[in-house]
Amino acid sequence: MTTATLPDRTGRPATASPAERTARRKALLHWIAVHSLGIATALFFVLPFVFVFLTSLMSDQQALTRDLTPNTWHWENYVKVFETDGFLTWWRNSLLYAGLGTALVVVSSIPVAYALAKFRFRGRHLSLLLVISMMMLPPQVVIIPMYLFWAKQMDLSGTLWPLIIPMAFGDAFAIFLLRQFLLTIPNEYIEAARIDGCGEFRTLIRIVLPMAKPGIAAVALFQFFYCWNDYFGPQIYASENPGAWTLSYGLESFKGAHHTDWNLTMAATVLVMAPVILVFFFAQKAFVEGVTLTGVKG
Repeated sequence: MTTATLPDRTGRPATASPAERTARRKALLHWIAVHSLGIATALFFVLPFVFVFLTSLMSDQQALTRDLTPNTWHWENYVKVFETDGFLTWWRNSLLYAGLGTALVVVSSIPVAYALAKFRFRGRHLSLLLVISMMMLPPQVVIIPMYLFWAKQMDLSGTLWPLIIPMAFGDAFAIFLLRQFLLTIPNEYIEAARIDGCGEFRTLIRIVLPMAKPGIAAVALFQFFYCWNDYFGPQIYASENPGAWTLSYGLESFKGAHHTDWNLTMAATVLVMAPVILVFFFAQKAFVEGVTLTGVKG
């Protein structure tokens, strides 16, 4: 007589055999080995931000010690930073510079990139070569004549307008990046719009721009990050007027005024970095897609 063995229906998980445990352990070790470089790289970039944030929440005495975590979380340090004379003004100036500069670069660069990518005209390759040449020209080379023009001829020294106004005429890097992305858009869409009676401007607005959103997002983020972190430009044109300083330039003055209050300096640093981190966090998908697709055609 044969006795049937019924399966365990108690709901308890079956105990893994030694062979299965060994296989799982090997799989885990393999995963760690494969991803160790990525994990190490991530920690290399993340740990400094964690250190800055934790130090910003310490007392002024503890910030001078070797402690890694605050004994008491001093969130009021951020309030003290905002109460510092000029900090809110620097914040407003940075938003003006980055926001307006980004909008001007995007709006002025799109038509040029569209023409270089989709039009066939004499001198097109020479125009593209000129754009690439402008990318290789360091701004320090032309800073003296530019300063003389804006400060002496236009009397705009002590303001951010010498940095913002030129962005209304496009940016070489933005034009090149957008042109590379627009090359990935099939010409059939544009030709179909022309057959339907759309003019070039309407084709650009109704057909090309919706398909070019990732490329536009990438250009906008690059320009926003550049303007927000720009130290050289405000130092040249706005150093004589504290009311025109940006956060990147004003942070140096803040550090000098609070050279022993490292907790406040770190809190100010966090406030400078926070907008960049938040913007990239919410737009990283479009940014990565735009940067990736610009390399499809050359």
